[in-house]
Order: sequence, then structure tokens, then C-alpha cells
Amino acid sequence: MPPIDQITAFTSDHPVGTVVICVVALVLLGLAYLALRAVYRAGNRFFHRFVAPRPAEDILTIVAASIATGVSAQGMWRFSGDVLGFDGPLRLLLFAFIEVAVITSAVRARRNMRENYSAGIDGIAVWTLTGLSAVLSSMDARSLAEAVFRLAAPLVAAWLWERGMAIERHRITGRARINWRITPERMLVRVGLAEASDRTASEVDAHRRLTRVALAAKRARALREAGASDRRMRAALTKLDRAMDQAVEHTGLAVDAGRQEALLSQIGALYNTSALIDLSPPVPWAPEPEGPRVSPALPAAGSAGSYDEDEDEEEAEVVETALPVVDTAQRAALMRAAREYWDKQIERKFVPRASDIAHETGITLATAREYRALWKLEPRAHALIEAAYNEHGIVDTGTFPAIETPERVLTVNGSSPAP
Repeated sequence: MPPIDQITAFTSDHPVGTVVICVVALVLLGLAYLALRAVYRAGNRFFHRFVAPRPAEDILTIVAASIATGVSAQGMWRFSGDVLGFDGPLRLLLFAFIEVAVITSAVRARRNMRENYSAGIDGIAVWTLTGLSAVLSSMDARSLAEAVFRLAAPLVAAWLWERGMAIERHRITGRARINWRITPERMLVRVGLAEASDRTASEVDAHRRLTRVALAAKRARALREAGASDRRMRAALTKLDRAMDQAVEHTGLAVDAGRQEALLSQIGALYNTSALIDLSPPVPWAPEPEGPRVSPALPAAGSAGSYDEDEDEEEAEVVETALPVVDTAQRAALMRAAREYWDKQIERKFVPRASDIAHETGITLATAREYRALWKLEPRAHALIEAAYNEHGIVDTGTFPAIETPERVLTVNGSSPAP
């Protein structure tokens, strides 16, 4: 009987059972759908959180290290059963304790590297435990090839972990861990087969030809000063003339101002080598000498009291500290600071002196006098000066005490306020 006929006969004979089976099947399909959707969402979140931000080499490193760790764990499974005699649940629980310790140390080392830029003792523990796992796994090998394979697998995992750490350390700190003194590039530069700088072949050739001219000129000059024979002088001059001809032909020395300056610089350095012994360079760690500084004691801007004309003249004779030349922006900043200080004191009903402005803002006394001569003509400052003279008899020579007035004091063209 065909399957469809069997299903039809079963449905006719057991209608209730058929309904129950259909309901259970629908419930199972719904649960399977929900489970698959949850797994898909979890996998999608895991991918976007941990996999997508990482470069491809980091993902491949993790995959390869996981495979090598699995191979090492399989060797420890056989070792725990054949050598240690573990069986059943005990074997399942204890066979991979070294691999778990390796992973724990690797995670701790990575965290320590991110915080302190060094793997520390946990990095050493990763290599130690990996070597121990490799040795134990290879001891239960049945052949030499299997022993070598089981030795290599954990070491490959540790090497991939170390390289991943090095790449991440370089990405975080921006520098390599070590610079080798013996490299192929350094060896080629040492023997003269490579160029350390980014100069082109024509620039290197021009520099070499100009150096030959400078050295030949120095040689000829030294022989002339030493009183050498005519034969030696002719040979030196011939060599100098030949070097100059080649430099003019191959470097464009006759028309290139830059090459001419470079040649003169080399000749100047070579001719004055003996002057190096007479130099007296400054000591870099010696303190800089400080010149005499005059910091006269200036009274506070807010101090009450009156000052006469003679006292202001004495302050004008104070030796001002030599200030460096400032640019336009700095001059504007100093002027703004002086204006802010002036407005603040006027709000407090004080008229500051020129010496007070210079002392508080850092401008020169002459500049402060110019600013004060202009600003004291403003209505508020002039009102304070005139009120101090009318009420207290104080002449405009210094800082004025606070003056309480029933209403705002104003003047028009220097006249007294209206009663």
C-alpha cells in the first residue's frame, strides 16, 4: 500500500490521534523556528560585535590557533586514557586542564598588554604551558611522525597568539617592540650596495662628484702649504682639474646654483677642520644667566588714600624691566587686558594709576600712561576724578577711595554736575 494510502487509513481510523499529532508537529515547528531565529540573532550580534571590527588576519589567527589547540587537546585525551588510566566522566573532566590554563593565561596576557603594553608573566606562562602540553601529547605517540606533529601543533598555536599580540601592540603603541641591529637593509647599506636615504641615483652621483672636487682641492692646498715638490703639486692639480671637469660635465655645476653652494659648503668645512679644536660650545645642561631684574614695590590698586604729584613723579623714574618685542596679536592681547583691568576698577569706583595698570597687566609704564590719559577723559572716569576733587580735595595723581553717590555722576564738557 502506498504511503499516502497508509496515512489516509490512519487518519480515518484514528482522527483524534491525527489531530494531536498535527498540533504537536505545529508546536515543534514553531519552537524550531523560534530557536533558529534566536540562534541567528545571537550569531548576527556576535559577528557584528566581535568579528566584523577585527581585520581578516586576526580572524584567521584565532581560527588556526583554535584548530591547533584542538589537536593538542586530542593528544591530551589519549594521554589521559592510555598513560593516566582515566575513564568515563573523570577523563572527560580532566583531559584538557592544560589547554584551559593556556587559554586563561592568553586572555590575561592580552588584557595586561592592553593596559600596560606588556604581556608580563602571563605571556611566559602561555609558552611554558604550551610546551608542557606538546611534550605530554608527544609521549603517547605511536610513531616519530606523530610525535613531531603533536609537538608542532601547540607551538603553532602559541606562535600565532604571539604574532597577534605583537600586531595589536604595534597598533596600540604605534611602535615595534624591538629594532634589530643586523638586518638585510643595514648590511646592504654597510657594504655600500644600498642607500640609507631616499635620494635618487643622480643625486647620489652628483654628491659623490662634488665631494671628490672638495677633497682634491683640500689635498692640493695642504701640499702647497707644506711646500711639496713641483711634481707632487702638478699631480694634485691634475687630479683636481680632472675632478672639476667631471663635476661640471655630469652635475651641471656651472649653471646649478644649488650645486655650487653645496660645493662651497663642503670646501669651507674641509678647509676649517682645525678650527674645531678652538670652539667653545655652550654647555647644554648649564643654567641660562639671568640679568638684573628690578621689581619695585607698587602699592595695591585698591588701597585707600591720596598721593601727591611728587610721589607719582618718583614712580615715573622707576627703571622699567626690558620687555621683549611682541607681535601685533600679543600687543592687542595686552591692550585688551589693560582695558579690562581699567573697566573693572572703574566699576569699583577706583581710578587706577599708570603704574598700577603696568604692574597688573605687564605693559610698559609709558604705554600705560598713554592709555590712562585717554581713558580718564571718559564720562565715568572723569566723573569720579571730579567728584573726588570736589568732595575730598584729592587731585588726580593716584588711586581714589570709593565714593558713594546718591545718583549717577555725569559731566558735560568738564562742567560740574547739575544740582
